[in-house]
Amino acid sequence: MFALSELWSGGERQGSYKLLKPWWEVFMDYLLVLMLMVSILAGTLLLSRDGVVCVPIHSFSTNYTSPMDPMPDSVFTGAKQSPGSPAKGRRTNLDFQQYIYISQVCYHEALPWYSRFLPYVTLLHTLILMASGCFWFHFPLTSARIEHFLSLLAKCCESPWTTRALSHTAKLDTRFSEAEQVARPKVQVTSSYKTRKSSQDSGTDSPLLAGTDSASTTTQPSPCPSTLSHCSTQSALSVKEPVLPAQVVPDGSRPGATLDRSDREQARALFERVRRFRAHCESSDVIYKVYTAQTVFKVMKFILIVSYTTPLLGSISFSHVCQPRSHALTGYSVFQCSHSLSSVLRKLMQAYISLLFLFGLLGIYALFWIFHKSLRQYSFQSLREKGSMLDAPDLHNDLAFLLHMADQYDPLLAQRLSVFLSPVSETRLLEESLERRWGAERLRSMITCDQQGRSLLQLVALPRLPPALFTLSQLEVLKLELIGDAKLTAQISNMTALREMHLYHCSASVEPGALQHLQEHLETLHLTFTQATEIPVWVYSLRGLQELHLTGRLSSEGGMGRGWALGSLRQLRHLRILVLRGTLQKVPGELSELAGSLLKLEIHNEGTRLLVLTGLRRLTGLAEVQLQGCQLERLPSALLTLTGLRSLDLQHNSLRTLEELLGLQHLRRLSSLRLACNHVLALPASVGVLRSLELLDLAHNQLQNLPSALFTLRRLRRLLLAGNLLEELPAEVGALMLLSELDLSANRLERLPKELFGSCVELRCLNVANNSLGSLPAGLGSLTQLSRLDVRGNSLEELPVELGCCFGLRGGGLLAENWLMHTLPRQVRDILQQPSSSEPPSRPNSDCFPNFSTAQWSFHSALESRI
Repeated sequence: MFALSELWSGGERQGSYKLLKPWWEVFMDYLLVLMLMVSILAGTLLLSRDGVVCVPIHSFSTNYTSPMDPMPDSVFTGAKQSPGSPAKGRRTNLDFQQYIYISQVCYHEALPWYSRFLPYVTLLHTLILMASGCFWFHFPLTSARIEHFLSLLAKCCESPWTTRALSHTAKLDTRFSEAEQVARPKVQVTSSYKTRKSSQDSGTDSPLLAGTDSASTTTQPSPCPSTLSHCSTQSALSVKEPVLPAQVVPDGSRPGATLDRSDREQARALFERVRRFRAHCESSDVIYKVYTAQTVFKVMKFILIVSYTTPLLGSISFSHVCQPRSHALTGYSVFQCSHSLSSVLRKLMQAYISLLFLFGLLGIYALFWIFHKSLRQYSFQSLREKGSMLDAPDLHNDLAFLLHMADQYDPLLAQRLSVFLSPVSETRLLEESLERRWGAERLRSMITCDQQGRSLLQLVALPRLPPALFTLSQLEVLKLELIGDAKLTAQISNMTALREMHLYHCSASVEPGALQHLQEHLETLHLTFTQATEIPVWVYSLRGLQELHLTGRLSSEGGMGRGWALGSLRQLRHLRILVLRGTLQKVPGELSELAGSLLKLEIHNEGTRLLVLTGLRRLTGLAEVQLQGCQLERLPSALLTLTGLRSLDLQHNSLRTLEELLGLQHLRRLSSLRLACNHVLALPASVGVLRSLELLDLAHNQLQNLPSALFTLRRLRRLLLAGNLLEELPAEVGALMLLSELDLSANRLERLPKELFGSCVELRCLNVANNSLGSLPAGLGSLTQLSRLDVRGNSLEELPVELGCCFGLRGGGLLAENWLMHTLPRQVRDILQQPSSSEPPSRPNSDCFPNFSTAQWSFHSALESRI
């Protein structure tokens, strides 16, 4: 047994299948029902009243009185020669049982098979035709797709977003038609109005296709039920004429009512389901093939039935001659039989053949429709001609075939599905979702401050840029990360304070109005990408740009990346800083176009060898050069031409020798040289030619001693020698009277020269941590400017009392073990731990001495003591 709900659900399922049945399939179903009724009626009559009535045929000369007397051969022969002469009023003297016996025998021997079984055969053919008509709905490879398509179509009709999108499109279409009417003569306007009015009266329009005014009417949801059977039966609404826009394009305007969050989420999920179903259905055409095979089978079945049924209709007769070979039993050899249903059966079969002819004609028409029309391609050209859904894509294979079938039922169904195939519709939905979720108030609450105190906003993993973003007029730094469709519209002109932008894997597009604003106001741009081809072309036209950071794969297998060929750098005439982070094989030759403006060039090559540096020769105006991670083994000779160079950074390379330092004597302005994290074994005496040097960074190399020429650099202020193999610091260090920072940490020093404390009175930062010092000189108290002293990780037994004279160490400037601090007198210890009452003097920044607060330095000291 089964429940009534199962019958109800089955009825709904069959009702939904009507959407995919064209008019000829519907007529064929009705014809099959009539054919089935005719077959059943004929079969019922055969079962209930079928039979024949037989009487014997007498001879011309003999009248038998007893049926048991033998009949002469001459009489039998005469009877055979004239079987057509009927008996006239003669008595047969046969018993009733004999009549029944003869009727039964003659029914099977004299009555043709088509008079007995033709109704049953036609009934079987009808059932086969009925089964073949619904085969494509139940075939395993097609039924799942059909059910999925019908469920998606139902949801597309019921979704409130369908009503919103079609109403918005119809509003634009109405404006476009009104714009045409204004340009036409008055007579043509009247004609167009009459045509539209007649179409509305005929019931062909829908409220989803009629323009509505947000101030006067509210768009109603689609009245289409889940069975999708009444989607186009509503009449059009008369509304107030809207104001004509400048151009008919889908914009950001919305109807009056807004969707709630659940409706928007359902619409977004429906977009994704339709996209996946389209990708699945367009991969094959199994539904098309099954339906074509089904139609061909029905036509062939029609031809087969007609070919053998039509000739048999004339053989269904009322009278039959029977020779049952029962002369010994009845005394008669020939009987005349009549079939009582022959007349009715012939008429029923003629009606069946007539219905079958109509069925066959419809099947032939279906075949003509299949092969004459390209059903595996579907285009929304009609909607494009009306101005609706201009971007609805063309469909192929099974999805195209299903829409062709649905068009035979109601063409508006395809229009409702096109709402969820249209990228513009999806974009409009995302914009509305972003407007609701990412309003101006929420964006303002996310604004923070960067290290320079500028207002900063960072947006990550959004589908689009929220429109409210362009209302933040005070925003200075904008970071966009992993945004799929970052489109900068002309409304960015409202962001008058915007000066810096970060695009992290965002292929941003820019409208002409926005590009003009960025050319005038944007100063710094950071781009992070995977391939150089992802660099937007508009970047090369930012004539007001001063700082450009490019991070990504900048080179290809052929050498230079294609990204540099996308546009010329000549328009970046105000560019001052260029930072390249990637895998370059040579310095781009296109940089020569920036020779007159570029001041700083940074190349971080991530461990890839930089083979060609000749491109640097043309950049004579460079003041700062950083070549990090480029696997350089020698100082590049191309640097010798940069006479205006002030800072040279070659950290994280493979330098082993510095013999080329002598060639740098022509760089008379060079004040900063960073060679940290290399493999330098010895510092040559030629370092003394760098008279203008103020910063020398040789940290994390393999130096064992220092040449005397190093201490002839009278202008040197910062000397960073951490992480080397130094065992002794020469006494000539006292010649560096301007030295303010000295980093000797992680070496092998056992003592410090007294000259360091007697002459370097400007010393403010001293780091001797992780050495082998046994004591500190007593002259340490003469360094009155000292504000940072790190003596951790040594072999000290006590601290000198003279540290109390270093007032700059107050407030945590001294970093030492806690137990070592207790070797100082209590009075001195209290002075050092006393917080500084005045603002500490300005100190230079150091890579090894980060600018910690007093509380942080105290915390580090306490933590070290516990360890």
